[in-house]
Amino acid sequence: MSASKSVSSPVDPAGFAYVVGIDVGSERLLYTICHPDKRPLVKATEVGNDRTGFGQLDAALVALRVEPTRILIGLEATSRYNENLYQFLTEQGYTVCLLHPRQTHQFAQQRGLRAKTDRLDAATIARLLTSGEARVGYVPDELIATYRELERLHSQLTEESARYQNEIHALLSVVFPEFTQVFADPCGATALGVLTRYPGAAAITAAGVEAVMATLRELAPRRYGRPTAVAVVRLAEHSVASGVATAARALALKVLCDQLAHTQANLAQLEQELDRLLDSDAGASTLQSVPEFGRQTITVLRAELGDVSRFRRIDQAVAYVGLDLEVRQSGKWQGQVKLSKRGSGRVRRVLYLAALRSLTRKDSPFAAYYHRLVARGLKGCEALMAVMRKMLLVACHLLRSNQPYDPAKVCAVPGPAPHTLSPGA
Repeated sequence: MSASKSVSSPVDPAGFAYVVGIDVGSERLLYTICHPDKRPLVKATEVGNDRTGFGQLDAALVALRVEPTRILIGLEATSRYNENLYQFLTEQGYTVCLLHPRQTHQFAQQRGLRAKTDRLDAATIARLLTSGEARVGYVPDELIATYRELERLHSQLTEESARYQNEIHALLSVVFPEFTQVFADPCGATALGVLTRYPGAAAITAAGVEAVMATLRELAPRRYGRPTAVAVVRLAEHSVASGVATAARALALKVLCDQLAHTQANLAQLEQELDRLLDSDAGASTLQSVPEFGRQTITVLRAELGDVSRFRRIDQAVAYVGLDLEVRQSGKWQGQVKLSKRGSGRVRRVLYLAALRSLTRKDSPFAAYYHRLVARGLKGCEALMAVMRKMLLVACHLLRSNQPYDPAKVCAVPGPAPHTLSPGA
């Protein structure tokens, strides 16, 4: 079943002979089979989440003696655990419906199902399919899946790098607070090399000028030498370091420096791979024509938006990333209107930063759009959210149409237009 073509259409079970609900775990699967009219056929049965279990499930489905395309199978998008099974079932010709966990959760709540077990989850998935309310989840193709793997790992390692840097700064404040007088950035390559070998004022004092100088010349021979080594050792000898838990803190600092160095090396490798992916992607090249979109913004947009042609209306894309408005009111009570924030937080984060960057560009049509909204009486934060939505519309239009970017269609700005098209407002 083509997820991209059926994203907004419920699945009709009437055209199928059997419906199968599968609850996927890390080590096992639980499946149940029923008729489209909800009559149970096979109670919840457990098999392994491996090749043997897949074969047992396939044998049970073959025993139904109908064409694979007439068997509707539903499973939740649970992290990575469902991927192997999904590929196996689609290769066998079955009609597979990947369900968002939010769908099954809301369906169970609406039906008043209070208990939650693996066996009940399989039955709930089957009931959702037979109800005709199930909507097919999006399954990314090879390109988008590659973007997601690389971008999400890059995001994770970036957060780890920031945490390591914060911990290194905190430790330095007690083991060698004067170190930053010589190395303004203690997390730079040379500074990390020094701290890895001599983690703290006590270690640098014990090593002496000659050893520190040899290390500096090894790490950065054209930049540092004896004067820097003398300065570092002199500061270490007169450091105000507390001297508490010196050995333990030295080990902790050494480990953190080593971890940070490895993380930074892995980040550099990921960035090279992402650059190669961006260079070979036609969709990314259209987004690169927008000056306000940096490499990280484009990577996240390609990874998280996926195939934008599956959005029949642009408001579906807005809701997908959680930039749609949520209104709650009842009678005389007027609730607060705010963003739903139900979609991808990664997209909202990069669009927020891109919107802020646009305000610093004098020739940016997004900045002109922002100031025009503020002049009409909109609050600054509300105008910024509108700029984020405008950027999303531009990105979706460029990815869908492959037309050149035209800043004049975002908001007319004085002077010559810097590039070339975007969507009409």
